Amino acid sequence: MSIVQEGNEFDLFITDLNGNLRGKRIPASGLKGVMTQGVNLPQSVIGFDHWGDDVVENGLVFETGDSDGICLPVHADPITVPWAAEPRDQILAMMYNPDGTPFMCDPRQILNNIVERFKTLGYTPVVATELEFYLLDGDSESKKRPAEPTMTEGSRSTLTQTDCYSIEEMDGLTGFFTDVRNACDEQGIPADTIISELGPGQFEINMNHTSNAVQAADHANLFKRLVKGVARTHGFGATFMAKPYPQKSGNGFHVHFSLIDNDGKNVFDDGTEKGSELLRRAVAGLLNRMSDSMLIFAPHLNSYRRFQLGTHAPTFASWGYENRTVSVRIPESPCVARRIEHRVSGADANPYLVLAAVLGAALYGIEQKLSPPSPIEGDAYALADQHETLPNRWELASESFKDSSFVKDYLGESFVRVFAAAKEQEQSKIFSQISNVEYEAYL
Repeated sequence: MSIVQEGNEFDLFITDLNGNLRGKRIPASGLKGVMTQGVNLPQSVIGFDHWGDDVVENGLVFETGDSDGICLPVHADPITVPWAAEPRDQILAMMYNPDGTPFMCDPRQILNNIVERFKTLGYTPVVATELEFYLLDGDSESKKRPAEPTMTEGSRSTLTQTDCYSIEEMDGLTGFFTDVRNACDEQGIPADTIISELGPGQFEINMNHTSNAVQAADHANLFKRLVKGVARTHGFGATFMAKPYPQKSGNGFHVHFSLIDNDGKNVFDDGTEKGSELLRRAVAGLLNRMSDSMLIFAPHLNSYRRFQLGTHAPTFASWGYENRTVSVRIPESPCVARRIEHRVSGADANPYLVLAAVLGAALYGIEQKLSPPSPIEGDAYALADQHETLPNRWELASESFKDSSFVKDYLGESFVRVFAAAKEQEQSKIFSQISNVEYEAYL
């Protein structure tokens, strides 16, 4: 944490439904007013499409006179931005209606509401996230095309080969990862292990578990900005795009969670490796409502390129014990740490919405007292033709999302309206373009 010094600027931002940060850069002299009164931004900002354009169909623009919401800080002090060229801080905010009630299209408010629903049952989610990303050549951002990074440290000139779990590959990037670790420490982000992943130049950084699910999403959100910022200072680019390379591993966003009761006991633990009945009800809810939330887990056209057989990205709703080919995995662990891992989302997804959809589906299974099918042993991909696939195209996911009574009941009708409108506008824009491959194939 830091206090904004005289002459410094700070960024205040909210997170829109696409996970993009929207806000204002403010001089230090405005800090006191911001911390007590917040900042006004149009509520329609939450529902922008991916490129920051108004989505007229969402009901937040002309129907409301494009009226403001109030964005209030969610932490007591500004957070330093250690990678900035000039001293700067940042403040994460959440949007409220002018009367002080939560604005329920704000993704952070949506997740907070799900957490509160758990609390009425006497449970608190304990959450950890895992985010994968690619380091890129420094020119990739300006060229809008991914390329393997040119190494400035270590023995390799470029990262072009898969070297999963390689310590040597991370040795070659010691300066970068040291700065990432230090920036996480300065921002209070509980970064844990660093892993070299399946793709060349692909890495994963895991977060420690926290009993504040909203804060876990804050950490994931700020971490994505941090990695990109630190990468630039080392002459790299970085991307959380779901599938930046057609023939290489995609970037996933895995969520681990358990539930504790008011006495701090993990209610997924019954003293056995199988876990409690409550765990199985949560699993059943996740499987039952997975298709409904696919637009959240895979929000962009590119997101659906991850879901291919044999790629460690699931293609149908499935679960199993210590099995990385399924969509919901129960990791091997001491009984006291019994938990669920949700393996569907891409790293391009909005962390608040992902956690809201995952926890909401688990809550649904618990409330409805659902039972899951038998867990899958072995290769789930070999059984794919025996199961209904998850929505595997952007448009199909949009239809499942809009038709879902679960999403409306647990995440909110206003959210469904605004998010669906943004996605449909993005689909219209992208599908109206003619790609280079079409010209090459058909002209």
